[in-house]
Amino acid sequence: MKKFILILFLINIQILSANSNNILFLGDSLTEGLGVNKEEAFPKLVETLIQSELKKDITVINAGVSGSTTSDGLSRLKWYLKKKPYIVFLALGANDGLRGLNLESSQKNLEEIIQYAQKSNAKVLLAGMLIPPNYGPDYSQQFKKMYENIKIKYNLESMPFLLQGVAGVKELNQRDGIHPNVDGHKYIAKEVFEFLKEKL
Repeated sequence: MKKFILILFLINIQILSANSNNILFLGDSLTEGLGVNKEEAFPKLVETLIQSELKKDITVINAGVSGSTTSDGLSRLKWYLKKKPYIVFLALGANDGLRGLNLESSQKNLEEIIQYAQKSNAKVLLAGMLIPPNYGPDYSQQFKKMYENIKIKYNLESMPFLLQGVAGVKELNQRDGIHPNVDGHKYIAKEVFEFLKEKL
């Protein structure tokens, strides 16, 4: 009986090890790569940088869905946790802000995602978002503060703004002025890679 239990334990360890090289990017159209090919979206470019620069066998899972808000993040996370990612890069909330949604609800949704991911033993990394000031200074500031509060509450490592250096730069965005173009995704990928590499 003890031998049987030991075999099961070793099998479970092997399964976990086989999946410990997965990084999950949970986001919206920015993560999915709306307007560019999937291979040109920043998560795939990050995977390439990790493999070429760090020589690590890392698989990036792009769980970005256009139009996604924080409210549908948890159900998507639960499905993708079947792949046992050891890092969850959380990049949700931009659409909540652009739609002027209640930020208390948005924060609650983000916290539920974080808690569930951490219970699965995944390390959560947070990508902060910003919204334009035309949504009102109070709302814009509260939106920014939401990510800062979550970072402190859960002691997370975070990027203050995923689109830092890209937002508002015409040459790095598509015609809508919101979604990065191919060059914009390359820029984001380099920034995310620099953020990630010490954590791999």
